[in-house]
Amino acid sequence: MNVLSSNAVEILYLVAAVCFILALKGLSSPRTARRGNLIGAAGAVIALLVTFFAKSSHFSHVPWIILAIAVGSAIAVPAARRVQMTQMPQLVALFNGVGGGAAAVVALMELNLVSRAVSGGADKDWGNQAAIAFTVLVGAVSFAGSVVTFLKLQEIMTTRPVIMPGAAPLLVAGLVAGVGLGAGVLATGNLAVGLVLLVVALLLGVMTVLPVGGADVPIVISLLNAFTGLTVAAGGFVLHNTLLLVAGTLVGASGTILTRLMAAAMGRSVLGVMFGALRGGSTAGSTAVSDRPVRSVTAQDVAILLGYARKVIVVPGYGLAVAQAQHTIRELAEVLEAKGIEVLYGIHPVAGRMPGHMNVLLAEANVPYEALKEMDEVNPEFKTADVVLVVGANDVVNPAAKSDPKAPIYGMPILEVSQAQQVIFLKRSMRPGFAGIENELLYDPATSLLFGDAKDSLTKVLGAVKTL
Repeated sequence: MNVLSSNAVEILYLVAAVCFILALKGLSSPRTARRGNLIGAAGAVIALLVTFFAKSSHFSHVPWIILAIAVGSAIAVPAARRVQMTQMPQLVALFNGVGGGAAAVVALMELNLVSRAVSGGADKDWGNQAAIAFTVLVGAVSFAGSVVTFLKLQEIMTTRPVIMPGAAPLLVAGLVAGVGLGAGVLATGNLAVGLVLLVVALLLGVMTVLPVGGADVPIVISLLNAFTGLTVAAGGFVLHNTLLLVAGTLVGASGTILTRLMAAAMGRSVLGVMFGALRGGSTAGSTAVSDRPVRSVTAQDVAILLGYARKVIVVPGYGLAVAQAQHTIRELAEVLEAKGIEVLYGIHPVAGRMPGHMNVLLAEANVPYEALKEMDEVNPEFKTADVVLVVGANDVVNPAAKSDPKAPIYGMPILEVSQAQQVIFLKRSMRPGFAGIENELLYDPATSLLFGDAKDSLTKVLGAVKTL
């Protein structure tokens, strides 16, 4: 006998759905993001418990279900707690892929039931079979594509575009085959056709993401997240679960909006991101290390420039995250502010490896939210800045995005750091950024470079500033 009545289930599902909506609202601001995340987690717990207690009498494998939950929790909780901030995009990609894969597997299980029912003479449910075909196709694409993005970001495979011979015709053929097999599932309800569709969709996911490289990878993660949301929504239709339908729609809509915003921030279209490399365009260029002379300075030189400035703008990038230097940069900013120097942080929408990467990193170090300035807000400030400290960023300040039509990042809006009186880059080496192109700003007479690990360099600068 079910513990909860049908009315209680619907009410609690509504509560969970409201939690998901409030969570999205909370995540829209750094001040409320933590609370929003907790509200979303609470909604997920409510949904899980309600589903279990409402349907437990229909479950024939309750011990196995509990064991699966325990094993999954034992793997996921330590992984999420121990992951470094630099590896967060990879974790997001992996979790997203698992969601799409799970939706595809559940759809196949439902297709098995449909196949048996149709064989027994039952009428076809065209809407249900269409939802199953969609879930298998898109869910498998999301899973395979997310695994490839994980491998790229983890640098297990190259971050550059991988273009196989005849990639474009193969991709088109894979898409046509996927749609055709989906139509076959709709027409026949046959499990064997569904399994072939799964294999083709997995290959299609790999072929779709392999040609993506450089700074385009985070955008693809967001797009695949939207795909997973759509598969979950379709899964809700298959399972006749309203909450899955609502939650999946929320994820799909928000992921789509985020993808469009990120593509706009890169000055590219979503189609250009996905298929640009197939026609010769991508945000991954050469990886050659330049041997052109630059102006190198010491930590003491940087300390003098900072100590006698009136306004300093910090531009953080992925190198700051790799070095785990966010706490040091915050301490340096506090010392400068104690000397009466204004300190701001210029945040590019695609700085780092995922949306909001730098915001989360600096919030972790208790940097005041009001000091974080988005690109449109901070760009006018560079004209009045005495010093800009670029810590581990390259592509988001590269003038080639405006001046070189041949550059793979041409058209991408950038932080106008070149308008400041002095620009200081903290870099490990002269290797290019994630997009793999040289930055002419490094050779500007107003630019200086401090080589070394960002945290070590900032610690030396901090010590020198304190002795001024």
